[in-house]
Amino acid sequence: MNLQVKQVNRFFLLATAPFLGLLLTLWISSASLSWNVKNSSLEQKHDAAIVEQTQAISAGLSQAEQTAKYTVTTIKKTANLYTQTTRTMNAIVSTAKVQAARPETIYNKRIVSRLGVPFQTVQSDRIRIELYKLNSGTYKGYAMKVKLKDKSAMKMVLGKDTLGGSETTLHAVSRYGAVAGINAGGFADAGGKRYPLSTTVLNGKYLTGFEPSFKDLFFVGMSTSGKLIGGKFYSQQQLDKLQPLFGASFVPVLLQNGVKTTIPDKWKISPYRAPRTVIGSYKDDQLLILVVDGYDENGNSGATLEEIQNKLFNLGVKNAYNLDGGGSSSLIFNGQIINHPSDKALRPVPTHFLFFK
Repeated sequence: MNLQVKQVNRFFLLATAPFLGLLLTLWISSASLSWNVKNSSLEQKHDAAIVEQTQAISAGLSQAEQTAKYTVTTIKKTANLYTQTTRTMNAIVSTAKVQAARPETIYNKRIVSRLGVPFQTVQSDRIRIELYKLNSGTYKGYAMKVKLKDKSAMKMVLGKDTLGGSETTLHAVSRYGAVAGINAGGFADAGGKRYPLSTTVLNGKYLTGFEPSFKDLFFVGMSTSGKLIGGKFYSQQQLDKLQPLFGASFVPVLLQNGVKTTIPDKWKISPYRAPRTVIGSYKDDQLLILVVDGYDENGNSGATLEEIQNKLFNLGVKNAYNLDGGGSSSLIFNGQIINHPSDKALRPVPTHFLFFK
């Protein structure tokens, strides 16, 4: 009985095995198909997202390209406009400079037309010096027109750089390597030394203190801004307001603000004629220096102060001051003695105005 049951069970298993295998295969296939369908759906969605992102990026790149092209175009237009504007502004500036320089040029031509033709000239970035001959018929001499482009191109020095020391202007010019030089203020001798007269300023400092102007004395020099200053000063505060850098003293003032000053009778005749050194300035701050020749200091040769005053006035000078004259008058230019010293040789003096290239 049991044997028969076992045989029936085996038969049944053998008979149903293919069917069960088929069912198992169908079930597995169904599960796999479902999984594949699901995966396929996810992949499709993912692909769609990628496509969408790609399209968005493409659109963004296209927009960026358009923006870049617009920006480049705008930059080019701006650059062209900037270049054009710069050229226009440069042209305006150049024109303005020319226009601004015209009055100065015209004024300078007027000055030169009265002086004649320079026979020597020195030109540099710091200074321009023109040397002219003077011949009024009654006296002969030289005019030196100086344009200081740099205020440091002029300075005052002491003889041998010592208070009480003296040397010729030629020696001072050579020692400092200057291109030109003239004698400066008056002096007084004491104890075998030669001292500058009255108020003297060097490098912005009073050498022997301030001395109020008395009698016919005046102070003349340059300010820290490079302008000729001068006149009578009765207090140090009065002179300090003009910020003197250097300067010396002598007599008398010849012109102030384009007006002839009264020349004291004493200086009209003592001496009547003499070698002279005079410094003045035009309204554009150019300097004019006159050095007049004479063969002695006895009043028989040279020029009178009134003649010099009239000459300066006719040349358009606004301010002018008489420096030490006679045997002290010195004019050095390019290493040469230009004037003819009345002592037949240059006199050692304590102060000199020097000019540098």
